[in-house]
Amino acid sequence: MRDGQEPDGNQGYAGHTEPDDYDVEYGGGYGDGDGYGDEADAPRRSGARKAVLAAVGGVSAALLAVGGYGLHNLVTAVQGGSSNGGSAGGTQASESAVRTPQAPPTTEEAAAVAQDFLAAWGRGDVTAASALTDRPETARAALAAFQENVPARALALTASGPATTGTTGEPVVGFRAKAEFEGATGAWEYDSTLGVVRGGSGKAVVHWAPTVLHPHLAQGGTIAVKALPDPVSKPTDRNGKPLEGFPSLAAVLPRITPADGGTVVSGRAVVLSAAGREPEQLYVLTPPSAPQVKLTLDAELQRVAEEAIKQQAAGGKPASLVAIQPSTGHILAMAYSPSGHNRAVSAGQAPGSTMKVITSAALLEAGVTPDTVVPCKDTTNSPRQWHNDERGDFPSYTLADDFSHSCNTGFIDKGLEKLQPGTLAKVAREQFGLGLEWHIGIDSRDATIPVPRTNDEAAAAYIGQGTIQVNSLAMASVAATVQSGKFRQPVLRDDAKRVTAPGSLPAGVARDLRAMMARTATQGTARTPMAGLTGQIGAKTGTAESGGTATNSWFIAYRGDLAVAAEVDGGGHGFAAAGVAAAQVLKAGGKG
Repeated sequence: MRDGQEPDGNQGYAGHTEPDDYDVEYGGGYGDGDGYGDEADAPRRSGARKAVLAAVGGVSAALLAVGGYGLHNLVTAVQGGSSNGGSAGGTQASESAVRTPQAPPTTEEAAAVAQDFLAAWGRGDVTAASALTDRPETARAALAAFQENVPARALALTASGPATTGTTGEPVVGFRAKAEFEGATGAWEYDSTLGVVRGGSGKAVVHWAPTVLHPHLAQGGTIAVKALPDPVSKPTDRNGKPLEGFPSLAAVLPRITPADGGTVVSGRAVVLSAAGREPEQLYVLTPPSAPQVKLTLDAELQRVAEEAIKQQAAGGKPASLVAIQPSTGHILAMAYSPSGHNRAVSAGQAPGSTMKVITSAALLEAGVTPDTVVPCKDTTNSPRQWHNDERGDFPSYTLADDFSHSCNTGFIDKGLEKLQPGTLAKVAREQFGLGLEWHIGIDSRDATIPVPRTNDEAAAAYIGQGTIQVNSLAMASVAATVQSGKFRQPVLRDDAKRVTAPGSLPAGVARDLRAMMARTATQGTARTPMAGLTGQIGAKTGTAESGGTATNSWFIAYRGDLAVAAEVDGGGHGFAAAGVAAAQVLKAGGKG
């Protein structure tokens, strides 16, 4: 029998079904108290009906039209009772004629219907489950939508304890839901409750509400498995530390992509959505993932480099700095002042006297030694006239002296004497990697060292002027090559495709260069910024003419397994602006 259908005991004469009030008015004194008759009570109900009909048989149809209330008064009068009291017998008859509210389901009834409902829902029988509720059609639609939108491989619904009495006096049953999904790393589990009420038929049924599906679900809301937004790969430093917040990396990090073959995995989650509310992730089935990229940068050293450049770029001066680990070629820091592009790796400018490291390597290979006398004249001609920052004639200077004092004239004279027009470019390319096509992990500009066509162009190249174009990245690599004795192409990520130099720096030449750079750091033009730094140190200053009144400041140096190059446009002498910035990084990260 469906909810709302009258029991068979309510059948009247000639198969006519009487209204509900008929049984209430007349069956109340004979039934078992549930408002509906049982088969055992039928003879007594029949006799009572006949007695009443005999008493009222002569009443006109117009009087019957007043409905149950008038009929009740009439019956009461026939039976000798009164609606307002009277004899004891009359009072009893009156009470039996009043509809008695149905008692709430017992906890046993609630537990039984809840078990049947949860079992039907769990096996996917939404028709059977919804039929056990007080709103079958609404429940059927909601359960079907849940089944479609939350496609669990298995759904287990288990009562979590005995039924209890709720605040409304009706029983409440708690249950635990456990849903398993294909490909999920675990099961979605949550606790909820359902209320049980007396249905129209008198049976205990589940009171349908959206919260039956989930305690957070409200009217108009939905629960569904949805794809999560694809994650964005956020590169970290070499130790897994985040790199967000560094000004010099703001434009770099978004261009870092996973290595070939790396794929983004879209995640899935059970999501509760409701109008006017942020979607709520109830359970993540499969977390999204993106191939993570560890860059070679060191977050702490990057912080120091950023601050060092910020100090030297005060007043709007363009500046940059790159730090490299000589033993690996890893770029540990890369900072530059805001100038529209990453000048640390993308600029192209003359390096000034820092180029004398490569010129010295070429001269040493040509037979000149650090102790060879190379006079430092006040001026020299190529035929263009050249002079030094340190004015005067120093005829007894050796190559090592010229290097530590950054004598232009000595390098120009000895270079024009000993080197062929293409020698400098060849040594730079084959032993220091300058001029090769580098792939560091982001776009960068390769060094350009043209073969000179005239003596003036050759003289300019020997002291880092003219048409030579480099950046902090290239010159940090020069310092790193001297420190380790081998060129290792700098990289920002380990999976970058490196190039190797066709030749190698002779061991004896590397040893002499280290000695000359160490002397410059302790006794020469680099001694002021390098003061206080211990261990294996070496440096070279550079002052490059840029066509204006101000000169550009350059500085390359190393300390232990850390090499640095810095440049400040318009910063003046190399030991000043660039030297101060480089020394700050060496102090923070270099070891003896």
